[in-house]
Amino acid sequence: MSNRYITSHFPLISILLFSLAFAIYVQGFILNELVNLGIYSGMLEFISESGIKLTLLFLLLLFFFMVFSALKLLADTTIELSMLFFSKDEEGNELNKVRSGSWIYLAGSVLAVLLAQYLVVVVLLFIIASLSYFVFLVYKVSHTLNLPGLIGFIFFQVIFWSVFLLAVFFALLRLYNSFMASLPL
Repeated sequence: MSNRYITSHFPLISILLFSLAFAIYVQGFILNELVNLGIYSGMLEFISESGIKLTLLFLLLLFFFMVFSALKLLADTTIELSMLFFSKDEEGNELNKVRSGSWIYLAGSVLAVLLAQYLVVVVLLFIIASLSYFVFLVYKVSHTLNLPGLIGFIFFQVIFWSVFLLAVFFALLRLYNSFMASLPL
């Protein structure tokens, strides 16, 4: 019997590595924009180049860490709610089996850090890791669900994340439209 705590730190490492990958890309983007706007040279009078880069990287890492931590909290909650509504497993034994799927995110996050200069690749790696984990999750819990329970479990997950992503998209779209409308012509 293996120790179930061996992989308990993988989600934290995965969140840190995905956060680092996104932070590295966004840092490069922001620095390029600061140079193009002519602001970067003025900043160098007050802070060293390495100081600017490290501070920016730290703040971006913190921001993305908070975003991914919130997403993990939402994911854990929706999985446990789905299990509550549709599973016959009342003791939570299946959730312990699912936790071993954290390897999927760990592998994706390591690749993301290695390819951090390509935003599309990092986003695709996150999406592929998430979809792979979802397939792994459904496979692991499927034997504790009857057919209607399995369908309900899948639909609960799909509907929650679809509504969540649409709400975020429309909120960003509304914010963008109000920003563009406020600009003088």
